[in-house]
Amino acid sequence: MKTESYPKMHVSLYVSDLQKTMEFYNLFFDLLPLKEKSDYLKYELSKPSLVISFIQNPDKVRSDFGHLGFQVASKEDLNSRIQRISQLGLKSVEEKATACCYAIQDKIWVSDPDGTQWEVYYFHDDVEFNDPRYEKEDVAICCTPPKKKLNLADIGQPCC
Repeated sequence: MKTESYPKMHVSLYVSDLQKTMEFYNLFFDLLPLKEKSDYLKYELSKPSLVISFIQNPDKVRSDFGHLGFQVASKEDLNSRIQRISQLGLKSVEEKATACCYAIQDKIWVSDPDGTQWEVYYFHDDVEFNDPRYEKEDVAICCTPPKKKLNLADIGQPCC
């Protein structure tokens, strides 16, 4: 007997190439689609409880969407996911002890074929500041992976 956990979050994204999207998400989710049509894919994840669908419609793909992510319960879980993503050969950016969204986090970023960014992160603690690099003009918003790796030790302690 299958037991379901509700409520479930549902996300639907437009994509430009359904085949490339399926190849990426089969690896990233380590799961095959529950439903597959010529212009539609649907995955149902149990941890976290998420229903995510992809609709092929290149005209509606947006590059300024923002990002999606999963918070994991432990450093060990994050390290396991980092290792798996690396073994799969998915392009990624890793951050350690970054102050993002007013929290200290370790994370890894990957992007799907249309550039939708995913972060998988471990939350350490709340803080009263954001990483100073997010105040620079070439970084649009917090929680966007940096163009190059940056260590908080290189920045120094925040003021205030």
